[in-house]
Amino acid sequence: MHSPKFERPRTIVITGASAGIGRAIAREFAREHARIGLIARNEEGLEAARKEVEALGGEALVLALDIADFQALDQAASKIEETFGPIDVWVNNAMNSVLGLFKDIEMEEFKRVTEVTYLGTVYGAKCALKRMQPRNRGSIVFVGSALAYRGIPLQTAYCGAKHAIEGFYDSLRTELKYENSNVMTTMVQLPGVNTTQFNLVRNKVEKAPRPMGTIYQPEVAARAIVAAADTNDREYYVGLPAVQTILGNKFFPGLMDIFLSKTGVSGQQTDQPATHGKDYLFEPVPGDHGSHGNFDDVAKESGIVVKGSTVRALASLVVFGSVIAATSLITSSLVRR
Repeated sequence: MHSPKFERPRTIVITGASAGIGRAIAREFAREHARIGLIARNEEGLEAARKEVEALGGEALVLALDIADFQALDQAASKIEETFGPIDVWVNNAMNSVLGLFKDIEMEEFKRVTEVTYLGTVYGAKCALKRMQPRNRGSIVFVGSALAYRGIPLQTAYCGAKHAIEGFYDSLRTELKYENSNVMTTMVQLPGVNTTQFNLVRNKVEKAPRPMGTIYQPEVAARAIVAAADTNDREYYVGLPAVQTILGNKFFPGLMDIFLSKTGVSGQQTDQPATHGKDYLFEPVPGDHGSHGNFDDVAKESGIVVKGSTVRALASLVVFGSVIAATSLITSSLVRR
């Protein structure tokens, strides 16, 4: 059995598949009876993800590796194709972070976030295109964030990496268009999500961390990512806060600086003291951590998903309308004089 949308079960690759959004993405693809290569470092989490995929009617191959190791990732991609056939969709989801003021972050920590979050995405794209371009088909999904457009305090390494992914994606998409390639790409910009990373992140602040602003469940992100994989649309924004953040920074970056300087640090901390236990930065934390973090009581189960082009077009109309209105007022005032 497989989804009637496709002639055969699709082969999917998901990085960062052992927990959080990656785990939810795997379940979503499993519902179409896909064959899924699950990539992450945590073997226990990957095995739990495999069981979930199989329970939902899919097939899964567990590949425990560090996404920052290109050779290991490339070998894993070959093994997935040997087992399941040509890769149809590659989801670049893996990430990590350090929460703290830049002055308190060691350069080895910053480097590690960059290698995993940014270079891991670059390596994933390279592995996918190496196999998709000769066939002239396939889809690559880049899991982004509103923070790819707007940096916030305590997240210099992560925001820097997400900005870098956005720039890389712009260049890559342009090159594929230049080559008239049929390989599809899209980027899904996410809001704050209730994932396990807030229990696992290296934390250098006094309180336990939380996502900034309105929080959404991982399934909201997963549904948007799986739907986006079937398109060649440039990008999608998930959740109203992502739209507000991206547009706010586009039109009022100075005001965003002021607002975030006053709310950004406290807004990423709960009222509970930090535990500063084992974190996932350099080594996986043992155990199956699942998809959800500690914020089920406040996380939203649904949210808007809109094309970036639609948001930009509406914003342009608002700006254009405001200019026309202002011009009319000035003209009327001059005529009356």
